[in-house]
Amino acid sequence: MLRRSQENWYRNFQPAYLRLSEEEFEERIERAYDLIKQCRLCPRNCKVKRLQGQRGFCRTARRPVISSWGPHFGEERPLVGHGGSGTIFFTHCNLGCIFCQNYSISHLGDGEETTVEKLASIMLELQTMGCHNINLVTPTHQVPMIIEALYKASKGGLNLPVVYNCGGYESVETLRLLDGIVDIYMPDIKYADPDIAERLSFARDYPDVVKRAVKEMHAQVGDLIINTDGIAERGLLVRHLVLPEGLAGTKEIMEFLVREISPDTYVNIMDQYYPCYKAPEYPPLNRRITRKEYIEAIEVAKSCGIKRIDGLTV
Repeated sequence: MLRRSQENWYRNFQPAYLRLSEEEFEERIERAYDLIKQCRLCPRNCKVKRLQGQRGFCRTARRPVISSWGPHFGEERPLVGHGGSGTIFFTHCNLGCIFCQNYSISHLGDGEETTVEKLASIMLELQTMGCHNINLVTPTHQVPMIIEALYKASKGGLNLPVVYNCGGYESVETLRLLDGIVDIYMPDIKYADPDIAERLSFARDYPDVVKRAVKEMHAQVGDLIINTDGIAERGLLVRHLVLPEGLAGTKEIMEFLVREISPDTYVNIMDQYYPCYKAPEYPPLNRRITRKEYIEAIEVAKSCGIKRIDGLTV
């Protein structure tokens, strides 16, 4: 694991997007908006004309929609540091998880439509507050607006790494627009079984899609780089939420990471599942996971060869 001194981090670190020329940034913005003319921004390929105000699965048109923002101290340790992770929670989602723990935002639409200029000013505000990064939570369906806002914020002095905090249901075409813009990819890998993915997230192709997406992410940024102060600067960080009765397919997912990504993949195996939104209607999701189920998931990850596990409490 590569580590670098934090002593002059803010002076020496340069996020990927600051290396793009103005012409390249503007081209990325144009290409991103082209993707939502008849939307194919994510694997759902709704084909709705978002620039004309139409809304597909994600219920989002042309403007950014934001629920909240601020320093977050409940994220992974390499993101939080002492100043917190500068989270921006985007409203709606391109997945339909029936157990979403942020369902008021993703399903109920808690948030307000705003402007790209306001989104850029939020990024700069989070930097002024001392956050270590800009953490884009559920960004997939708002990529064009995010790229444009980052461009504007970079011209205003933004110099923090960008975290792409997503559900893993990503188009490789869209991810390639983010190459050289995103510093840290943080996808969920939710399921290994297409039947479960269809039942719980209305996305039967999720297992294949997320594997292609994570391969592309890792090809862009590599393994997670953490400096000597414990702050992540660049790389891949994978989240995996343990579900009751092994519904998440932990073993297959960890084997995939070791075999096809890297045995040095940084993984957060999360134990915070609890039944909310429609989960009580879908046993066994109508209960929390047990301590035994969580310990078993950790042991499975270790046995598969995963060596970097965040927040290990067992």
